[in-house]
Amino acid sequence: MSLSSSQKINLFSFKGKTKTLHLSWLAFFISFVVWFNHAPLMAMIREDLGLDKQQVTAILILNVALTIPARVIIGMFVDKFGPRVVYAALLFISSFLCFFFALADTFETMALARFLMGFTGAGFVIGIRLISEWYPVKTVGLAEGIYGGWGNFGSAAAALSLPTVALMFGGAEGWRYAAGSTGVISLIYSFIFYINVRNTPKGATYFKPKKAGAMEISSAPDMLLYILMKAPLFLTLALLTWKLGPQNLSIIGSVAEISLYGFLFVVFLYQLHHIFKVNAEALSTGVAEIHRYKFKQVAILDLAYLVTFGSELAVVSILPLFFMDVFSLSAVQAGMVAASFAFMNLVARPSGGYFSDKFGRRPSLMFLLIGLAAGYFVMSQITSDWPLPLAVIACMCCSFFVQAGEGAVFATVPLIKRRMTGQIAGMVGAYGNIGGVCFLMVFSFVSPSLFFMVIGGSAIFTFLVVTLFMDEPEGEIAEILPDGTIEMIKVS
Repeated sequence: MSLSSSQKINLFSFKGKTKTLHLSWLAFFISFVVWFNHAPLMAMIREDLGLDKQQVTAILILNVALTIPARVIIGMFVDKFGPRVVYAALLFISSFLCFFFALADTFETMALARFLMGFTGAGFVIGIRLISEWYPVKTVGLAEGIYGGWGNFGSAAAALSLPTVALMFGGAEGWRYAAGSTGVISLIYSFIFYINVRNTPKGATYFKPKKAGAMEISSAPDMLLYILMKAPLFLTLALLTWKLGPQNLSIIGSVAEISLYGFLFVVFLYQLHHIFKVNAEALSTGVAEIHRYKFKQVAILDLAYLVTFGSELAVVSILPLFFMDVFSLSAVQAGMVAASFAFMNLVARPSGGYFSDKFGRRPSLMFLLIGLAAGYFVMSQITSDWPLPLAVIACMCCSFFVQAGEGAVFATVPLIKRRMTGQIAGMVGAYGNIGGVCFLMVFSFVSPSLFFMVIGGSAIFTFLVVTLFMDEPEGEIAEILPDGTIEMIKVS
């Protein structure tokens, strides 16, 4: 694949920026294989450990819970320490979390393992900053799309391969060997990535935020919007706590539930303190026009990623069991069929990035959100009366718009404020996980048909927000070099 412009992406090269792109998407791919190694094995795990429906639902929800704060934290680490060290460390730590999961022999141990493995899902935001350092504005959307799409295919690869690997080992515990093998791959690749990747091209500056702990804001109204957008991160974790509490799944007791509510509230207050601390001086003296940016752009991308990636997270998690129940398929067959949804990542997400580079960030996102809504409304009509091939085609068509929408979102993220790209990507990515948790929560209460319709309705609402409030990135953004001079970075 190449782009016919002054800037080209030659995917058959393994030098310079293309080498970085290949190493990055492979790191993301491996992190997704590890993160979603449970989904295609869930039927085997359910039988081996004797889990009921509520326990299965709890594990699916816990798998995406920690990723919400982890993506925000990892985004800050990336801006401060650089993608090379942070990605290598994440893959290294994730391998041992994977081994812990493979050895789990009770529901409680497995629940803890899946909760901790939500940390692995934060890997995505690291590559967003890394790719933006290596690719110019004319191709950054396509490059980010390739990174996200090919890496995201890890969930499909897991669905396609892990049930077969489990059967190769045989026995009721074959799933343990399949899951553990993904940890070995992650461990080995953490060293490969660290040795071969650099944060920036030779001679380029890696811009870092002036202060850590919270995003820098340009105005008082933007700060209020920032605080407003921070709240759902904590409310979603509170919702998870409620779902796991004695009124629902009874995974935790009432004392633990109340304690967790108190902990989340204290952390939220601490976060508010940090936001004011980081921005107090700038807001009292004012931010120079050249360094300002509109936080509403971040907020809109938060909502768009909630609907796009959030729905993918939820659908990928439930689709194997959905096809097993609706079409009476085996675990291996259901895993292969369900992989059709994630399979489209190979072309869809790069297409969304390319559309954004070619036709504009805002109009591309609007078009893809409408297609996403239509796709989910079609999926809501799938029943056992449908021919299986037609159901697969419906999944793949819907998936194209979902993942192309993700590509369009992250084609815009690097164009807001370069030195905070990691933090912006972290917050937008966290909203994807908020969507995953909320949609999985909806799934636990309603039928699959209504579940798909809720997602479609959410997409229509987000389309209206993008249409009314999003601005097309244009002009340049300013960053300060270590010697005090200003470098202008084109965003259009």
